Amino acid sequence: MRPTPAFVNLLDDAAFLSLEHQLHLADVLGEHSWQVNLQTRVFTFDTEHGSIECTDFHFLGTAAPGPGSWLWSWANRSGFPESVATLAASVRDFGVEHEIAELSAPELPFDSLPFDEPESYQVAAVLTEAAKAVTGRWTGYQGPAGDDGTRAAFLVEHPDFQLPPAEGARIMRTLTEGLSGLALYDQRRALNSYLSLRGLNPAFSSDESQLIVDSPVLAGTIGFDEHSVAASLELTVPGSR
Repeated sequence: MRPTPAFVNLLDDAAFLSLEHQLHLADVLGEHSWQVNLQTRVFTFDTEHGSIECTDFHFLGTAAPGPGSWLWSWANRSGFPESVATLAASVRDFGVEHEIAELSAPELPFDSLPFDEPESYQVAAVLTEAAKAVTGRWTGYQGPAGDDGTRAAFLVEHPDFQLPPAEGARIMRTLTEGLSGLALYDQRRALNSYLSLRGLNPAFSSDESQLIVDSPVLAGTIGFDEHSVAASLELTVPGSR
């Protein structure tokens, strides 16, 4: 089963901004442990510098290797409060409206996703990416749920997790790490989405061979080859030497 085009588009739209948030989260947390109580709606990170209790969190679902499937939290009958799955239910509603089966089906077989023999953490990650693009909540976290390899995925919120204002060096780090490490389906779309979401107002050249950036924090062009793959990054931070 091939993923729906609309689902793949969501993954591209989320890719770079999600990466920047995850890099920021790693900087904030450092070495850490975590605890969650779905009944009391408490999600806490214990770091080297103290505890961070999330101001809110949202349980998305679980990826279990036993059945080889992802189960959305709104379809889970484990007895936790509906409130922790409200955001996931809004993702379902988006999926119904836009006919995206990956978001609207209660349970999703691993082989319906764009992987060869995926691990649970990969499945949890890709469904989290899509949920980020739909909801505009960009910080995700996943961890083990039991001893059988099942992974539970969440979106977490706290003021410390919010990105600082767009800054040239940080944007460049995200671009270079993303292009080398992310599984992107349409690099044109992914790059344009990220720079737009970061407020850099990118624009394609008339023949769409370049993405032009002209902002106070980053300026220049990203060139694409005949396969729509980013072939050159000629970007500078204005005012830097």
